[in-house]
Amino acid sequence: MSPSDFPTSRKQCDWFYDRSGGTVMQSPYKLNSGWLIEKRNGHYEAPNLVAEAARSLGHSDDTVRLALTHAALIEGKDVGDLKVSVSVAAKVSKLSAKKLHAVSDSLAVKKTVQESTQLFLSYKISQRPSFILESPIGDKAVFSGLVAVEPLAATIDAMLHDAKAYASHKAHYGLPPAK
Repeated sequence: MSPSDFPTSRKQCDWFYDRSGGTVMQSPYKLNSGWLIEKRNGHYEAPNLVAEAARSLGHSDDTVRLALTHAALIEGKDVGDLKVSVSVAAKVSKLSAKKLHAVSDSLAVKKTVQESTQLFLSYKISQRPSFILESPIGDKAVFSGLVAVEPLAATIDAMLHDAKAYASHKAHYGLPPAK
């Protein structure tokens, strides 16, 4: 998220959580704003760096990202602190905390996260959750703030259907002529 998209206080964050979690989502979970540290001014790169570091070290599923999310939103842990994020990630990934910290702080990981963040920010999405779905044939759908699963599922089904149709066409007729 862009730093300006973050709440500016825990009181503001709690208001959003109460509205979205309790009212809209009717969630059994009360989200915890303890992760929000006002002096960070919306800068929370640490969890992304740690998740990317874990991925680069071979932990390719979403276990680390989900653990970081749970630590922040349910437990209220300060995942904006690199040491806290590393500790959470090391526990669930079984990776060495020392190695995870070093890779999180590497130029390669910082560059990957920065590029990914810039791509996401280019969509100018300010609502959460946000989903960007892209198919192998170039179809793209962007959802911002939508929480119902049905439109997402219908879009994924349509994209898979179209991709399959294109594959069938290619099998019968090949690639387009160069000229």
